Amino acid sequence: MNEHKTHPLSRRDFVRSSAATVAAGGLVGSLAGPILAHAGGSDAIKIGFVGCGGRGTGAAVQALKADPGTVLWAMGDLFPERIKSSHNGIMGEMNAMDQDNGNSSTWRNKVQVPEERKFIGIDAYKHVIDSGVDAVILTTWPHFRPVQMAYAVDAGKHIFAEKPVAVDAPGIRSVLESAKKAKAQNTALQVGFCWRYHQAMREGFAHVLDGSIGDITTVHTTYNTGTLPKRPRQKNWSDMEFQMHNWWHFTWLSGDHIVEQAIHSIDRMTWALGDKTPARVVCHGGRIARTGAESGNVYDHFAAVYEYDDGRRAFHTCRQISGCPNDNSDYVYGTRGAAFINGWTPNKIATRDLKGKEMWKFQGHAKDMYQQEHDELWASIRAGKPNNDCQRGANTTLMALMGRMAAYTGQTISWEQALNSTQRLGPTSYEFGPLQTPPVSIPGRTKFL
Repeated sequence: MNEHKTHPLSRRDFVRSSAATVAAGGLVGSLAGPILAHAGGSDAIKIGFVGCGGRGTGAAVQALKADPGTVLWAMGDLFPERIKSSHNGIMGEMNAMDQDNGNSSTWRNKVQVPEERKFIGIDAYKHVIDSGVDAVILTTWPHFRPVQMAYAVDAGKHIFAEKPVAVDAPGIRSVLESAKKAKAQNTALQVGFCWRYHQAMREGFAHVLDGSIGDITTVHTTYNTGTLPKRPRQKNWSDMEFQMHNWWHFTWLSGDHIVEQAIHSIDRMTWALGDKTPARVVCHGGRIARTGAESGNVYDHFAAVYEYDDGRRAFHTCRQISGCPNDNSDYVYGTRGAAFINGWTPNKIATRDLKGKEMWKFQGHAKDMYQQEHDELWASIRAGKPNNDCQRGANTTLMALMGRMAAYTGQTISWEQALNSTQRLGPTSYEFGPLQTPPVSIPGRTKFL
């Protein structure tokens, strides 16, 4: 599953059902449950989003589909062409939904972003948050998530934040503080671990956690896929722009692929283990297939062993190397059986006893998990009980970070060491100018900070 494709939106499976829902309720129709306090007595929920790439564009569409009263109010990005492309993509989807709804204007009227509310630059997130929105979607590069999250929480906004929530320990500590503040003021802070909203996954992990396969003894999760795209340098790009356009290849922007992509599998590992946090990790990793300046300084494979205080070990392997077998599976082993969970083929999610006999298998069709997570988020806000799973999201992110730390340094890294690390990744200022590519880490030489 590649989350880095550009904008074209093709989630037409639920266009028709969503269109029918909105048509029945009207653009800002009456909804069950209390009205959002920030909406000033109106049913409308004004949403801004920051980070106008493919995931941000998709999230904005899903938010508009999730609730009859959601309105897209403001957009922000570092690059104007991304705002234009994203706005065009959203309008294209809304127009298609209006056509499916008898050529009405119901859906296109949910997009209310004039040019003066399209903000460009490093501080665009501040302008979006301060533009009169009730909620904000944060889908910029992970490096910027903590500071944007903190600003939005301080402004009293509801938040949907994509994973991962940080790329280093100082960022994690900031995010944990934001999670506490949001909880105290009763605003939403939901993190985009979308597999937690996948019906087949939910059923599979319910069987794992209800004791059907006995006490869990170990888990092995995988995320093996091909190399992500590279964007050749353009003549007018500065070093900073070049790295940002190839963000998933630079650790300071993405966290490396164990943090940015394979974190989904690490999250499912924690899910299977009841969201317990590990005591320490040993992780091997390296870089054998990445070439060219566009490949930055990230690794292309990791193999982590997470150790728990009760003596159990859990294993995670991930790889981004083209021409090799792909796998996105979770193997959960218990004292009475095992669960086999594949993210790409829900109909293969099943449990078996110790003799290999199938005990349960997912049946049916799972709704799109991205839409489901937004349906539940906006419903929770309407109900006055806004979702806040940010501490869990921060814990999962720290698990991924400590795996990267262990691989980069060649050392065993404890939970406390990872959480208290002083290393801050990235430049101290963000200017379109010179920026040296960070060196590739060498285990045994790279120091833990």
